[in-house]
Amino acid sequence: MKETTWVQNVIKEAEYDHYMTGGKDFIDDDKIWEKIEKNKSPEPARIRSIIQKSFNLELLSPDETAALLNVKDPHLWDEIFDAAGKIKRKVYDNRIVTFAPLYCSNFCVNNCLYCGFRSDNKDEKRLKLTLDDVRRETEVLAGKIGHKRLIVVYGEHPVSDVNYMADTIRTIYDVKVKARKGLGEIRRVNVNAAPMSVEDLRILKDVGVGTYQVFQETYHHKTYSEVHPKGTLKANYQWRLYSMHRALEAGIDDVAIGALFGLYDWRFEVMGLLYHAIELEKQFGIGPHTVSFPRLEEAQNVAFDTLKYKVSDDDFKKLVAVLRLSIPYTGMILTARESARVRREVLPMGITQTDASTKIGIGAYSEIYGAEKMSERKDQDLGKQQFMIGDPRDLDDVVRELAQMGYITSFCTAGYRCGRTGTNIMTLLKTEKEGQFCKLNAILTFREWLDDFASDETKKIGEELIKKEMAEVKSRMPKIYSEKTVSTLENYHERIKNGERDLYF
Repeated sequence: MKETTWVQNVIKEAEYDHYMTGGKDFIDDDKIWEKIEKNKSPEPARIRSIIQKSFNLELLSPDETAALLNVKDPHLWDEIFDAAGKIKRKVYDNRIVTFAPLYCSNFCVNNCLYCGFRSDNKDEKRLKLTLDDVRRETEVLAGKIGHKRLIVVYGEHPVSDVNYMADTIRTIYDVKVKARKGLGEIRRVNVNAAPMSVEDLRILKDVGVGTYQVFQETYHHKTYSEVHPKGTLKANYQWRLYSMHRALEAGIDDVAIGALFGLYDWRFEVMGLLYHAIELEKQFGIGPHTVSFPRLEEAQNVAFDTLKYKVSDDDFKKLVAVLRLSIPYTGMILTARESARVRREVLPMGITQTDASTKIGIGAYSEIYGAEKMSERKDQDLGKQQFMIGDPRDLDDVVRELAQMGYITSFCTAGYRCGRTGTNIMTLLKTEKEGQFCKLNAILTFREWLDDFASDETKKIGEELIKKEMAEVKSRMPKIYSEKTVSTLENYHERIKNGERDLYF
């Protein structure tokens, strides 16, 4: 009875009705398909013109994105792929931000046909972390692995309501673990959770939540209805669609969108994400802080045909590149759902963030990293997690590979504490200035992590990369960096080597 009462009080129709026009939301399925059909067989000159617009860091129009989606010429795709990488470097430099997901509960009132957490899956072992469990998991993530930012994930259920979320976030921020020289700590907690009311979102804002992330799953209305059964909270398409509007109303000014690719045609989902970005810019002047594009993966006891709209590796690269060009300023997240091979191939398409050491079972970090022998570690248990992941490698392995590829891993969270969020960060991103701050902070936080957590092999490779990055900063004097800035960077770098922590620009 308590669960039924809770469900009945979650959705507040008045909190999304006023954003709709004539009872309709901003996703017009027929119009999206019309755009895709209308822009078939685009001329190469038009595609190159669209690419140039992206270089100006302007949001593409739906017609322009539809034209990119219709490209057939492999040589033109090569130009798109190349442009995607260059645009990313223009805005974000060569940084890759890393994070880890922390699943706190898998109780769920929903029955999504593609999800291992769905209520009809009786084989799922339902678990919720206590606050002591959360502390233990965080001690592993911050103290053994060295993460500085997490995304915490919750099932939609009264046992993991907003008050539980707030308590877990406070607990995570409270953890400090002695590392080799400094302290292991989480400085940024993002949230992947169900749609919430403005009142509940204000509670999250007050406890210092970072980015609020809700994926629409699929923007196609008919498919959405088919995979989210009637009578469940998630069946309400508009309540979910306007989640970001409510978050921004509540004062959470970093919001993140995404789609689960494999539920419907990937081209349609790319268009849906673009329309979502356009809508947020129109209503609030703030686009999405990040865009995610997870592919549907194996899960326990699903009731959905996972092959009908399966996205091939080739099409996955295309959709990532098109999103980079369509929303050129946004962060783009490539997750450990993908294999190490796919991640290596897709990273150059414009990726800015990726997770590592990823465990998505409830309580999995302390269980796995607490094993006395590597041979005793069981990385995945479908009975305790939402889906299978493709790349379970440790953070040290991922950081080392990124360095070998020429990317510096950034553990920076400074911008959020310096007010570089919301409208502020959007302006900095669109004028190429945010990357300048972030390059400096990437060097400093990478120095921290190398000294506190890296293996000898990774530290050796990382040291060479830092030398290269420092030299590059100096080479940008005085056009981009002043002599004083470079001097401060060198001073901070030495102080961090001597044991100080959390110095930033």
